[in-house]
This record gives sequence, C-alpha cells and structure tokens, in this order.
Amino acid sequence: QVQLVESGGGLVQAGGSLRLSCAASGRTFSLAVMAWFRQAPGKERDFVAAITWNGGITRYADSVKGRFTISRDNAKNTVYLQMNSLNPEDTAVYYCAARYGSNLSPRGSDYGDWGQGTQVTVSS
Repeated sequence: QVQLVESGGGLVQAGGSLRLSCAASGRTFSLAVMAWFRQAPGKERDFVAAITWNGGITRYADSVKGRFTISRDNAKNTVYLQMNSLNPEDTAVYYCAARYGSNLSPRGSDYGDWGQGTQVTVSS
C-alpha cells in the first residue's frame, strides 16, 4: 500500500496556473503508475492524467491536453501536476492515485491507493 498526500490546491483566477504535488510513502513508489483524477461538485470522478513508473509515457484527458503536465521525481517520491490556462471548468477536488500495473488506465477502479484530495477553485 502507498500513502498519498496531495498539496498545492487553492483559488486562482481564470488563465492562471497551479502546481499540485502528491507525496508518497510506503510501498515502493518508483514502481507505481501514478495518476491524477478530479471530481467536481455533483459530478463523477474523472481521469485527468497518468504517468508510468519511469516517467517515460504519459496520458491525458482530452479536456486538459496542452494545458496540464504530469511529472514525477522518484528520488523525492513525488508526482506533480502542472496546470496552466486554468478555467472555471477545472474547479474540482483533485486526487492522486497509484496502481501497480503497466498500463495508464483512465479507470479509477484500477487504482488501489488514493490521497485525500486537494481543492482547486478557478474564478472567472
């Protein structure tokens, strides 16, 4: 099991940027596929981005391609989500998640470990 703690959320104006961090501890972080999901009020949890264990391959939801970048630093046991050109539709609680498999699944049910989430609010 991996313990995950997100940080970096907050309030930002439309067009602004935020960088989320997810610090991991426990089971070998460097072997895990890591992902970010988000859940807006009254909506289901949606896939945002995922990254392989070595950072070599990434996958993004269409809604964030070209604006968000996922990265990881295995020496620091941390995964990041750089979010640029934010708009009010990006407002949500953002969660990081881990799985020990090889594919960058967009399904939340494929991830066994989750953080508590961090709130991102984008004002218009």
